[in-house]
Amino acid sequence: MADDRKLPVEKTNAEVEAFLRRAAAVPAPRPGGRSGRLLFGMDATASREPTWDRACRIQGEMFAVTAALGGLAIQLAYYRGVDEFAAMPWITKASVLQQKMSAVTCRGGETQIARLLRHAIAETKREKVDALVFVGDCMEEDPDRICHLAGQLGLLGVPAFMFHERADPHAARTFKEIARLTRGAYCRFDLSAAHELGELLRAAAVYAAGGVKALTGQRSEGARKLLAQMR
Repeated sequence: MADDRKLPVEKTNAEVEAFLRRAAAVPAPRPGGRSGRLLFGMDATASREPTWDRACRIQGEMFAVTAALGGLAIQLAYYRGVDEFAAMPWITKASVLQQKMSAVTCRGGETQIARLLRHAIAETKREKVDALVFVGDCMEEDPDRICHLAGQLGLLGVPAFMFHERADPHAARTFKEIARLTRGAYCRFDLSAAHELGELLRAAAVYAAGGVKALTGQRSEGARKLLAQMR
């Protein structure tokens, strides 16, 4: 029998704790080894133009933080103008998503959040969507109609992460209810602090790729904010 006293003891408590945190962050394999799927919905009406430009620069990090978790596929969906809604093909490369986002210009119009929710429901019925992320600043629709759709999305197991620019109280009430009905999260961010949106987007991407277990392994403020509500 080997003498236990000869075993190496270089590992410090801090290193062991760091290893355990990394191990806890490794999610269970998804069925068929598939990547996580995140539906990225954005308000592209005129008031959103400054944040749209910043999101174009930030979104590549959503792919980078999920590489070790089995990867991520993102579908960009947006609304703008008069009754214009578009959903792009699912994308697995940051450069492709950035190229497509950069080609979109913001146009004046009313919100179409109900249409986005209906699209999310249809998509996850075709193939499981792991999370819906929405970035917007206002809401000009019937809240009861929107909440009914959010309830349907929640029954399908798709949490909605509602990232709200500014603090419009009417929109905030509905966005919070969407998050509650889907067991997601509502977070406000300030246009002047792009890093806030970046942290929130990265945390949502980690959840889509690896679930709550992976998100728990993160130490960012964005992850903390999402987990505090999801629990």
